[in-house]
Amino acid sequence: MSRDKNAEPAVKVRLDKWLWAARFFKTRSMATAAINKNRVQIDGSSVKPSRQIQVGESLRIEKPPYEFRIEVLALSDTRRSASEAQQLYLETDESKAKREHQRLEARADREARLGLAGDGRPTKKQRRQIRSFKDQRNNAQTGDE
Repeated sequence: MSRDKNAEPAVKVRLDKWLWAARFFKTRSMATAAINKNRVQIDGSSVKPSRQIQVGESLRIEKPPYEFRIEVLALSDTRRSASEAQQLYLETDESKAKREHQRLEARADREARLGLAGDGRPTKKQRRQIRSFKDQRNNAQTGDE
């Protein structure tokens, strides 16, 4: 497998190396770990990191919380720019829609949690108002007004 740009494309590429080159994982060891945990499947079956990948095969890649379903369009054993890496595969429309839906749900959940928790510590003005309110309430309960 030559690393020369003018050479013919690689005929055989290991799955872990291709996942790294396609930028699904930052390192080959991370790709290997995901494959060993059965988070990467080819055509619905479990595989080993050393399996040779071929053009036209469909992959399911789990990267929690997301799942990618892709088809291999080209082979490469070298890591290049992200735009070049995207030319190696085609993601299904269902996969894209599902990931976008999950992203929007997570964002809505995060915004809802932030809305319930408030905006952080009270300002000096808000602390004065809180103190004043508590004093009024205490005075009303004891009848000292």
